[in-house]
Amino acid sequence: MANVTLSPAPQSVSVAEQIRLVAELRWRLLRNGLRKKNNRLDLIGMIIAGIFGTMLIVGLSFAFRFGAETFVRDHHTSWLALLFWAIFVWCQAFPVFVASFGSTFEFHTLLRFPFSNVAFYLISLAYGLADFPSLAATCWLGAMTFGVTAAQPALLPTMLLVCVLFILLNVTLQRLVALWLERLLARRRSREVFFSVFILLMISLQFVTPLASRYGSTARPWLSVLRSYLAPFPASLAGHAIASAAAGFIADSFTAIAGLSVYLFIFSAMLGRRLAAQYRGEELSESSAPVRRTVTRPSLPGTAADSLRLLPPQVAEVFRKELRYLMRNGLSFVLLFMPPLMIFLFTWQGGNRHGISTVNGNSTMGFSRSSLFSVLMAYLVFVLMAPAYNCFAYEGRGVQTYFMVPIRFRQIFLGKNLLAVCIVGFEIILATLVFAFRVGLPPTPIFVATLAAVAFTVTGQLAIANWSSLSFPRKLQFAQMRGQRQSGMAVLVAFAAQITLGGISALLFFVGRWTGDDWLPAEAFVFLALAAIAGYVASLDPLSHLAERKRETLIEALNK
Repeated sequence: MANVTLSPAPQSVSVAEQIRLVAELRWRLLRNGLRKKNNRLDLIGMIIAGIFGTMLIVGLSFAFRFGAETFVRDHHTSWLALLFWAIFVWCQAFPVFVASFGSTFEFHTLLRFPFSNVAFYLISLAYGLADFPSLAATCWLGAMTFGVTAAQPALLPTMLLVCVLFILLNVTLQRLVALWLERLLARRRSREVFFSVFILLMISLQFVTPLASRYGSTARPWLSVLRSYLAPFPASLAGHAIASAAAGFIADSFTAIAGLSVYLFIFSAMLGRRLAAQYRGEELSESSAPVRRTVTRPSLPGTAADSLRLLPPQVAEVFRKELRYLMRNGLSFVLLFMPPLMIFLFTWQGGNRHGISTVNGNSTMGFSRSSLFSVLMAYLVFVLMAPAYNCFAYEGRGVQTYFMVPIRFRQIFLGKNLLAVCIVGFEIILATLVFAFRVGLPPTPIFVATLAAVAFTVTGQLAIANWSSLSFPRKLQFAQMRGQRQSGMAVLVAFAAQITLGGISALLFFVGRWTGDDWLPAEAFVFLALAAIAGYVASLDPLSHLAERKRETLIEALNK
């Protein structure tokens, strides 16, 4: 007993040390994940996407700097509130649409480690600051600070204090809204309804510009009244603090800053309460309440006519399964109606009953009727073909069934691609009807050439999309937007394919206009469409062999 030595009692780890350990853990996970080829390619794709995002941030930073400097120099400091409102709306509304740029790591999984409540709260804020919208907002606030300081250097301390409070407030509110939505929308159907309504509202906002151009003069008195009602909100308080400091009203400036601090305190307390519930072990579930099982008599085979009896049985079953997936995913089903709505928006200019007012065949949007029809059809193909580059996204663990049943991937791709072609065809018909009602159909040669170009670009992408689905699979969940993103390389492949095929189509249209032969593009597109169909059919067997070689990659990616 005398030789027994007791191990020292474990020492408490500081909050800073816990955060450092989390950062080191995330770095090791990233570094170890790069051992896989798909993860390396995904990182390359994300870096390239980040470069384009950086270009967007830098370009708008110059605009924010110029606007802030101009407002202060011209003694219109009250207009700074408009810039703060733009950043505020960006931080709160845009994160829903930029889930592919943000981190998909669910930080509440860190609760498996013995973290303190304070460390868990700070880690939540850190992940909020690392989001693309927050980083962009920080850069824009920095650009505004440079602009204000260049016009009036004495405003630098006030501007720095306001910007720090404003970005902390936005990040805190963003995290709070995200966590409460996660709590309220724990069930799939409620998520589908919420996001469908939200997307429709976002589309409705696109009609603000035409309405403002038509009723802008009569709406100005209402805007001045609305401005007075927005004065107590954070963005208006931030602009009022700078404007008061520029005018020499220090007391009013400190009052506005105190208002921002109160908002930050309230939001921080609410966020702390929500995170404390997670810290205590709250677990959200989508399981349904038990219900009495009803016994239904199975239908006899052959009693009803099969609408897909002309297809091979395997292809018909895959098509039927994909159609049921589409109907179950209410969010994707609602999104099918977005392209016609956007075409209705694009053609809603002028005041005549056909939408776009035309002068000598030219529209007020700067396009001729023929060019506008071709551009809108290209937009439809661009939007609708994107999901085909990850066609196994919603299979999950069910992808293993494909390797156990007597079916070839040739038949699987035929069923999946057939549904994609049907969706594109339905959307093209619906959009053409909308365009014909709003504007009128283009000349027959352009109309035929555009439809043949659609057939060429859609068929030409199918083989590439199937290869991308096998090479860069990524699992997605029904009725979720946050944390749902395609593989970085799949996005790059989709962009490269669509830009290449779109460039070929634009070149043929240009050649037809240059030579003066209206039917030349239509003839060329028909030939290219037939060649694309032959190439697609020839690619099915090699893709079936590739699927067998990619079996482990596919199962591993979709079983996470």
